Order: sequence, then C-alpha cells, then structure tokens
Amino acid sequence: MQIIRFLATRIIVYLLVVWIGVTIVFFVPRFVPGNPVDVMLGKLMSQGTTMDPELVASMRQTLTELFGLEGTLWEQYSAFLVRVLVTRDFGPSLSYYPTPVSSLIGKALPWSLGLMLTALAISWMLGNFIGLLAGYHNKSVSSKAIEMTAMIVYPIPYYILALLLVILFAYIWPVFPFVFQVSGTPGTWPWIVSVAYNSFLPLMSIVIVSLGWWIISMKALAIDTKEEDFVQFARLRGATNSKVMFGYVARNAILPQVTVLALSIGGVFGGSLITEILFSYPGMGSLIYKAILGSDYNLMVGAISLSIVAVATATLVLDILYPLIDPRIRYN
Repeated sequence: MQIIRFLATRIIVYLLVVWIGVTIVFFVPRFVPGNPVDVMLGKLMSQGTTMDPELVASMRQTLTELFGLEGTLWEQYSAFLVRVLVTRDFGPSLSYYPTPVSSLIGKALPWSLGLMLTALAISWMLGNFIGLLAGYHNKSVSSKAIEMTAMIVYPIPYYILALLLVILFAYIWPVFPFVFQVSGTPGTWPWIVSVAYNSFLPLMSIVIVSLGWWIISMKALAIDTKEEDFVQFARLRGATNSKVMFGYVARNAILPQVTVLALSIGGVFGGSLITEILFSYPGMGSLIYKAILGSDYNLMVGAISLSIVAVATATLVLDILYPLIDPRIRYN
C-alpha cells in the first residue's frame, strides 16, 4: 500500500510538472516581439511576389489556423493542450514550412543525443574515477594539483572553451574542420569516421568543462565517505586499499552522482545551444536557435516541450529506481 501511495504521488507530481512547464512554454513565445504569420507573409513580400489583397487575407487566415493563433488566448491554450498532450501534434514549422515540427525534431534529436550522451558518459566516468582517486589520497601533491586544475577549468563557460578550441585547432592549427560537414552514406564506416572527426571539437568543449564539476564533487564526497565508521571498520578488518576505495568509499560516494547523472540525461534532449550554433552542429540547440530567430512558435514549443518532458521523466524514473540503488532508502 505504501508503494502504491508513493508511486501515485510521484506520478501526480510528474504530470503537474509537465503541465506547468508546457503552459509556460505556451505563454512565453506570445510575449516575444514578432508574429509568425506576419514574418512569413513578410518573407513572401520581400521576394517581390505580388498578391491580391483578398489572397493575402485568405493566407493570413489559413496561417493563423495552422499556427494555433486563432481565437482568444484561452481558446488557443485549450487547443494547444489538446494538440500537444493528447495528439502530440505541434503543427507545421514556419522556418521550414510546411515540414511538421515532429519531423524536424526527429532529424535533430539523434544528433544531440549522440553528442550529449557521449560527452556525459565520458565526463561522468572519467571525472568520478579521477575524483575518487583524488579524494581517497587527498593529502598527496597530485590530489591538490588535480583539484586546482578542476577548479580552474570548471568555471569556464563551455562556449568560451569551444571558441578557444576552434581558434586553436581549426584556425591556427587546422587539424579539425571549422564547421560540421559530414560526408559519406549514412551508416557506412566512412560516414561514422566523418561524424566522429567533425564531432571531436564540440564533444571536447563539453567534456572538459563537465569533467571539472565531476572531479570536484566526487573528491568532496570521497573525502567525507572515507572518514565514516564503516570504512574505518573495514580497514581494521584488514581490507586492502583497493577494496576499501572501490568496495566501500566509491559505492557510497557515487550515489549523489547518480542523481545528478539522471537529471543530466534528461537535459541532453535540449542539446547544447551555443556549442551547436558555433560548430553548425545539426542538433536540437541549433533547431531552437533558428526557431527563436524566425519567431517560429510551433518549433519553439515542440523543442522546449520535449526537454521539459525529458527532465521530468528522468526525475520520475530516478525516484522510482533510487531505492534499488541505495538499500538504505525505503518508500516510507
């Protein structure tokens, strides 16, 4: 009964979070200057196209319906909730009209997932391993040097580091391409090599900065954990250093890092905005940026709603699975 109550509470909170997030996403673009219908008609006029006023009025009416801007704000909101939460239809994109938003997200999402999940996996595993060693041997010179390096790297914004990498390795020493440009047939070995080669700089710009946070946090957790009574007792029983470090300190210190990892996995669905723009990477970040520039309500709502649902889902899954990770936690 307690488990059922626990699950019901978490699911209700999950649905509430998704509803509030999607509601905010609906209203915010409507306070941004610019009307997507006017933008689209303006593009047609700028091409020198001469249209009859009745045709323009008809097109305005059609586009207003397509972009969900017909009726009062409350009517738009009601229709929006039905489309997004029930039918999951975000409508056509203005920037890529008449391509559906869902199709654009389907093309951009795998690129962001590939980049962000790879960066997260590398930085999480490597950062926690280095942080564990630095925390367990925290009085050594190498531990202090590692911590100092991590503290220098961590505050650097990832886009500044990305710009620095571009200047060094794409301009001064042209080892890697300046912009993302893949060659070869998708799925073939040359294509995979091309993707890896073009993704190296954006990947490193995210990994290096993220690595600093994981090292600092894991070192602090390892230092606290190794002074716990159960660790001291293991030493007194004659456990080896490696057994104490990995079997006792690491297993307990890693739990908060798993929590942050789950939330980070939810965040990868939004991509890395500035890094993707800087490298012309065809992911969700670039898609959101183009949507903002083009006042593309549907595309903005679709991309950001996906990020909200992803983070909320990751949190829900973590809440449900966390007792399996840490036996000390109970549903009551």
